[in-house]
Amino acid sequence: MHADSIKYFLTQLETADNKSKAEIENMLVNVGSAAVPVLVEQLQTVKGAVRGVVAMSLIRIGEPSVAVLKKVAENNKDFEWVAKYLISEIKGEIAA
Repeated sequence: MHADSIKYFLTQLETADNKSKAEIENMLVNVGSAAVPVLVEQLQTVKGAVRGVVAMSLIRIGEPSVAVLKKVAENNKDFEWVAKYLISEIKGEIAA
């Protein structure tokens, strides 16, 4: 799936009902590691329910998200705590 398509679905989340949010989240998870760079990029700017779906999608995608989260956190200290939290959720650890 192309980055613009992922961004389009994220904009749809702003007005989506819970069923649609779940469907979009499942679609993003099914895209898998190819969606991770776009999701991490978007996680730095989206708000509210959209941010929650993006974060949960990254957690559900799992290990492929970790390297991208770490790399972005190195370059964006304001994002570091978010990345650490998500990585801890992925790995099933307590955030340090």
